[in-house]
Amino acid sequence: MVKKIFILSGLIGFLGLSAQKTHTVAPKETPYGISKQYGITIDELYQLNPSKKEGGLKIGDVIVVSKGGSGTKAVPSTPAPATSVAKTGKTGTITLQPKQTIYGITKQYQISEADLRKLNPELDSHMKIGDKITLPLDNIQKFGGSTPATVVQTTTTTTTEKPAEVKTVTKTETTSSDKGLYVVQAKDNYYKISRQFNLTQKQLFALNPGLETTGLKPGEAIRVSGSDSAASSSNSIKVEDNSQSNATSAPVTETTRQTTVSEPTKTSSSVTSSEDDYVTYTVKSGDTMFSIMNRFNVTLDQLISLNPNLSDGLKAGMTLKIKKQDPMYSKKSGDVLSVVLMLPFGYDANDAKYRTMSMDFLTGAKLAAERNATNGQKLDIKVVDAGNETTFKNSLSQINPDNTDLIVGPFFKSSVLEVLRFVNDKKIPVVAPFANSEDLFDYSNLIIIETENSVYSDRIVKEVGQVYQDQKIYIVADNSKANANAIKAGLEKSLSKPNVVIVNSSSEIQLENNMMTGQSVPVIAVLADDDESAGAAFASKVIALGKQTEGVKAFSMFYNPSFEKNVDDLSKASLVYLMDRKINYDGDFEKEILAAYKGKYCKTPSKYAVIGFDVMNDMLTRENKKGEIFKQIGKSQTQLATKFEFVKAKPNGAYINNGYRVVRLMQ
Repeated sequence: MVKKIFILSGLIGFLGLSAQKTHTVAPKETPYGISKQYGITIDELYQLNPSKKEGGLKIGDVIVVSKGGSGTKAVPSTPAPATSVAKTGKTGTITLQPKQTIYGITKQYQISEADLRKLNPELDSHMKIGDKITLPLDNIQKFGGSTPATVVQTTTTTTTEKPAEVKTVTKTETTSSDKGLYVVQAKDNYYKISRQFNLTQKQLFALNPGLETTGLKPGEAIRVSGSDSAASSSNSIKVEDNSQSNATSAPVTETTRQTTVSEPTKTSSSVTSSEDDYVTYTVKSGDTMFSIMNRFNVTLDQLISLNPNLSDGLKAGMTLKIKKQDPMYSKKSGDVLSVVLMLPFGYDANDAKYRTMSMDFLTGAKLAAERNATNGQKLDIKVVDAGNETTFKNSLSQINPDNTDLIVGPFFKSSVLEVLRFVNDKKIPVVAPFANSEDLFDYSNLIIIETENSVYSDRIVKEVGQVYQDQKIYIVADNSKANANAIKAGLEKSLSKPNVVIVNSSSEIQLENNMMTGQSVPVIAVLADDDESAGAAFASKVIALGKQTEGVKAFSMFYNPSFEKNVDDLSKASLVYLMDRKINYDGDFEKEILAAYKGKYCKTPSKYAVIGFDVMNDMLTRENKKGEIFKQIGKSQTQLATKFEFVKAKPNGAYINNGYRVVRLMQ
C-alpha cells in the first residue's frame, strides 16, 4: 500500500510538471539570477526543483521556473529616471533595519515615495527587517552614512531594429562605504563564510541584521569585518582553546574542564501558548535580552521584528511574542536513555577490515557509559553490528525508532545518510564520529564530530599573517597537497604578493641570502602533513635553520610527538601548532580516566579507544533526563583528548565540531 501511494504521488507530480515553464541552465547562471529573471524567489525556485537544493545547478539542467502553465517570462521593470539614477546610472540596495518605514526611508534618503515604489515594485511585501530596498546609489552614499550598498550598474542600448531595452548587470564596486564587504557566492553558507573571515556565526549575524532570517542570496554584499586577536603570554608553552567565547588560555598543566552539565531552566508559567507558530512570554524582573534569546533559542533580530517596542528597552511586565523554533528531540516517556551504538564489526558480512577499530572504539565508549551510569544516569545501550557499506541496510532492522533516544555511529558517510533517512520522522539525534562532508550539513538532527582540515588551514593562514614580514614561505605538503594548496591560497589572498613555495620534503627548505649584505635571511616554514616521520624531519630542519640565523618562524597544522621532545630548540623558532586528540597526561581528569581504562582492560587506550570514550562521554554529559541533547549542544567541553565546540553548519542544519587547541612554544 505504501508503494502505491508513492507511485501515485510521483504521477501527480509529473502531470503537474508537464504544465509548467522550464529553463535550461546556461554557463555562469546562478539560482539567484534565474529566480530574478523569472520573477520568483530562490525559495520558490527550490520548491519547484527540490533535487537542486542539495545537488546544485549544472550547465544543461532543465529546471521548472513557473508555478502555472503560462510560463510568462518576467522582464525586469525599467525604473523611472529618478534624478540620482540618471546622473550616475547606478542604484544600490540597503538592508531594512528595525523601525524603518517607507516614510522614514523617503525622508532619510531624499527620494519621493513614487520614485521609491518605481525602484521597488513589490515594496509593501518587502518591508521586513533584513529585506533589501533599492535606492539611487548617490542618495545612499550622501544620506546613508556607513550603510553598505550592493551596486547595480544600469545602461541603455538602442538598435535600429528594436526599441531601447534596459540591461541590468550587477557588479560590486569598492567605495568608501564598501570596506569589510563580501559578495555572496552561489554555494556559500553561514559556516563557510564565518570560517573564511574568522567570525563566529553570532558575529556575522550581528554585523548583518536580518541575515539569519532572510538567508544568503548570491550576488548580494554582506558585512564581514571583525576578527579576534591572539593573546600574549610569557609561558614557554601556551595552549589556547579555539573558543568562540575567547576564554583565557591556560598552560597545558592547568587545563580547565567542564564535564558536569546542569539541568536547563524549566519553563515557568509566564510562558503561554499563542498562535500555532508563536508563544507569548511575560518579562520578569532580572530578565535580559540575552537570557530571553538563549531561553527560546531566537536571535535579537527575530525578537525585535515581532516586538518593535523592544527598541525602547526591556521592561518587567512586558508581554513578548516569540516565534517557535523547530522542536528539538526529547524523550517521549520514561527516564532511561536508550542509546544505539553502530560499529562496523563485520561479523554478519564476514568483513573484518574495521573490526579492530570497532572493538577499540567500543572499549572507550563502554568506559564512558559506565562512568555516567555510576554518576546516576539511567542508560540502556544497544550495540549493533553495522556490517559494511553493502550490507548496512540489514542492521537498521535492529533499531526501534519509537524507543531510541540517541544513535552513535555509523562510521561511513553512506551509512550515516541511511540512518538519517531511517529516523527522519522521529528526528532522533545521530552522531557521526568520522563522516564529514557538505552533503550532510542539511540534517538538523546530525552531530558531526570531525573538525574539517579547512578549519585548521584557515587558522594557520591567520597565524602566519600575524608575523609575516616579507619572508619567503615554505609549505611542506603531503602527497595530496590539498592542505598545502589551501594554505597557499589563503596566504595569497590575505597578504600582499607573498612568495609561497610548496615542497615535498623539509630538506627543500633553504635560507635566502641578502644580495647586499650576503647574510642569511630567515624564512617561514609551515608543515601541512600529519605523517609522524614528516613531522620529525620538519622539527629537525627548523632547529637547524634556527642555528644558522635568527628570526625563523615555524607553524604546523598538526601535532607531532617530536615537538614535545624538542621544546627548547623549537621555541627559538616560536613554533605554533594546532592540537586535537592529544592527551594532557598531567591533568587530573586524564589521569583518572587512563587509570580506569588500564584497570579495566590492562592496557593503555589506543587512538580509537580514546575517540570512543571522548565521543560517548561528551554526548552523554550533554543529555538531560528528557533526552534533550540539543539544549546542551552549545557548551564547549574538552574530554580526554578532544575539544568539542559545536556550531551550526547552516540554519536548521547539522552541528559540526569546530574545536581545537593552539599551542605556542615561546622563549
